[in-house]
Amino acid sequence: MMVTFSRIVRYGWQNFLRNVSLSFSTISIMILAAAVFEGLILFNVVGKQAISSIQEKIDISVYFKSNVPEDTILGIKRTLENVSEVKEVAYVSSEEALKNFKERHAGEESIVRTLDELEANPLSGSLNIKAKDPRQYETIAKYLEGDSIKNSVEKVDYAQNQIVIERLIGLIDTLKNSGISLTLFLAFLAVVVAFNTIRLAIYSNRDQIGIMRVVGASNMFIRGPYILEGILYGAIAALISFCAMIPVIHFLSPYVINFIPEMDLSLYFRDALLSLFGYQLLFCGGLAILSSIIAVRKYLHA
Repeated sequence: MMVTFSRIVRYGWQNFLRNVSLSFSTISIMILAAAVFEGLILFNVVGKQAISSIQEKIDISVYFKSNVPEDTILGIKRTLENVSEVKEVAYVSSEEALKNFKERHAGEESIVRTLDELEANPLSGSLNIKAKDPRQYETIAKYLEGDSIKNSVEKVDYAQNQIVIERLIGLIDTLKNSGISLTLFLAFLAVVVAFNTIRLAIYSNRDQIGIMRVVGASNMFIRGPYILEGILYGAIAALISFCAMIPVIHFLSPYVINFIPEMDLSLYFRDALLSLFGYQLLFCGGLAILSSIIAVRKYLHA
């Protein structure tokens, strides 16, 4: 068995070195396929973060009447936190609301002067509510219309923000569907191109396979060198494409941060370095091995 294995390794390495131009073209195609695969992984990561960022910017605010005590507002907050559709509830006191209002209008002297002349704080406490899913804001808004809460509420801004929320939901759905469609299409394209390239490389050796069958070589002995050759294609392609992606990631990272401040692509790439390379190695190696097995199988049963 060891003798057979060593011969398979030797013949596989010889095939790889003998057909330099064919090996180069096969590896080049697999590099492109691997780059597409890694690009899809990063695209999905960025897309998920973009969707998450959009969702974090969506909320509804509940403004309470000025005579409602803080304890009552905090009690409503605890009640809302137990609602299944609610992800998070933040309390903004009247003092915080006034401070935030002054900061937003710091450059408008007339507004600042008017606030300073007022003896009492005109702003009341409020609750900012985030839902687990943007589609659940309507349900939460209806819950706030219940008798136990509505008598304390001055205003709920859901009606004002409903159109914006619905548009953002549409944008999120579009991003998700487009991402899935693009991923499936490019993955299929990469696999088909790489598969056909390896088939073409093995097709050029069909006469050699025929001779080996005539002299009585086993299927495993015939198939082995091409599987090893495929492993070499995959490993080299994965390594080169991964190294080539490093400067691309560093180049794109500032633009991604400008678009999604929460997403540091370079940091993610460094943290996931080993896993990303592992995925790419598995993709390239698996694709090359499977393609080699299927391509050789045709000539073994010819």
